[in-house]
Order: sequence, then structure tokens, then C-alpha cells
Amino acid sequence: MKRYRPKLFDEASEACTSKDLFIIILCFIAVFIVTALLESIFPVIFSWKLMQEELAKLELGGSLSEVFEQSMDAATTVTAKPKIMIPTLFCTVFGIICSLIYCRCIEMRHVRSMGVVKKKAVPNYITGLVIGTVMMSAITFLNVASGTSSFSRCTEINYGLILLYFLGFFVQGMSEEFIFRGYFLTSLGGGGHHTALAVGISSIAFGLAHGGNRGFGIFPFFNLVLFGVFAGLYLILTESIWGISAIHSIWNFTQGNIYGISVSGTGSSPSVFRTAAVSKKAFLTGGEFGIEGSVFTTIVLTAGIIILFAAIHKKSLRTAQPAETEVPAQPPGQ
Repeated sequence: MKRYRPKLFDEASEACTSKDLFIIILCFIAVFIVTALLESIFPVIFSWKLMQEELAKLELGGSLSEVFEQSMDAATTVTAKPKIMIPTLFCTVFGIICSLIYCRCIEMRHVRSMGVVKKKAVPNYITGLVIGTVMMSAITFLNVASGTSSFSRCTEINYGLILLYFLGFFVQGMSEEFIFRGYFLTSLGGGGHHTALAVGISSIAFGLAHGGNRGFGIFPFFNLVLFGVFAGLYLILTESIWGISAIHSIWNFTQGNIYGISVSGTGSSPSVFRTAAVSKKAFLTGGEFGIEGSVFTTIVLTAGIIILFAAIHKKSLRTAQPAETEVPAQPPGQ
């Protein structure tokens, strides 16, 4: 990390409007808020009537915290319904649009500096799909093999609905990668800040962005930061947004619609299998947040980060070798 600086950081530095860390973070917060508002308009409209019906079923009472918890439970129930969740996933396209507009029109830099490249785009994406599937499968296997959760096949499977979820997660995973890695990470790196600092800050922002999700806590936050570090390193290694976008999308889809696990506290959705918690220990099951908040996710992500560190170190040595072995030209007559 110390010796290697990705080319996309250098490309971003040529057009980055500010080198000030505070300004970069403030601009990101503004872009994130605008994106969140745009992404929520249609889901709020679609779910308004259902939310009223769900709240009408409740007998709200008790302390303010209890009323809030009941309301959040009702909101989770409504948003988890396919007719709300699927449009919500597709509406995350505003994340891609806003990050592209900001980088092109405000920072005035080429999308190549965001990792949007044509070279090996399809192979990188396919590789990402394989890696993401293997990682989530490994997490689920460890979870079930340890006796923490049970595993069974669903009796009724709506493959058409599952396909819609796949397409929705295709957009959603790519959207978050464009915002946090393609835009924010490269803006920090392009601003002249150390690669480790850029990865760290963008990863913490990624974790905090999920703060409103059901079951969010210290351990889920830690794992989200780990995923952010993994994603940042993967982008730096490949210098392409497509691979990590695929990993993110298939990670969520496999988790929610293949293995039937709540994705970041968003509730259950139609799936091929159903993974149900047996243990009551949240650090093993992830609690309400889902398996992303479990120690098994920590293990797999840590292993992935170590592998990426080794790959980046190897790449940095290979990149530096020509410069180190170059022999200075001797003046004539010597």
C-alpha cells in the first residue's frame, strides 16, 4: 500500500477540484444526501398506503423508544415486500447517475478515473460474479456447518420474482460501488491523500451509510467497514469498477435470494433455500442484521483482504522493478 499508487488516482488528481480532505468529505456528504433523496422518492410513494395499513394494525403505546421500534418494524415489513423492494433496488440507479454527473461535471474528470473502463470489462465482471458467489457461499457454509443455523430448500420457488431481484441487485450493487469506490475513494486518492487513508475513510463512510438498517450495531458496522476495505483494495488491484460491482451485486443476491438470509437487515425475500438461525448469539448469526453481522463474515472478509494485500504488493514490486533496474546513461567519453 505504501509503495503502490493506482493509475486511476493519478488520473483523478489531474482534474480534482479540491485537495482539501474536509472539502472532499463535505462534497461527498452533499452528493450522498441528494442521491438518497432521489432514490427514496418512488419507494415512498409506492409504500405510503401499505405503511398506513401496517401502522393501523399496531397498538402504538409505551415509551418513545418503543413506539419508534414498532414503527421501524412496520417499515421493515412493508419495504421487504417484493412490490416495494424490487422498485427500491432499481431506483438505486440514481447513485450511478449522481456520482457520474458529479465527477464529470463538477470535478471535470474522465470516467476512466472512476474505474469505468472498456478493457476486460466482461471478463472482470464474470470473475467478480464467481468470487462474490464463492465468498457468500463460504460464509453460509461456515454458519451452517458450525450448527449456528439450519439450512433447507424452499417448497415454493418463484423463479420469475427471483430473476427480478437479480436484475435489481445488479443495479444496487453497482450503484454503491460507483458512489463509495468509483467516486469517493478515487476523489480522496486523487486529492493527494495516502491510499490507506482513502480506503479507510471511504470504508467507514460505507459502514455508516447502513446505520439506519434494522439490527445495525458495532459488529455489523465493523464487517461493513471490512467489506469496504475489501472492495477498495479490489478496485485498486484491478483498476476497474466492473469486478467489484459484480462481487457486491452477487453477494447480496446470493445472500438474499439463493440462501434466504436477510440482506443488511432488510428482511427476508423470495429465495431458493432458507437459512434460519438456531443459535441466539448475535455475533454468530448476525442477529436481525443478517449473516453480514456474524463472525463468519469477518473471517471470510479478512482472508480476502489478506489475499488482496499480497496481490497488490506483488503488483507494486512488478511495477517498480523496471525503474529500479534501469541503468543511468553514461556521458560520452566516460
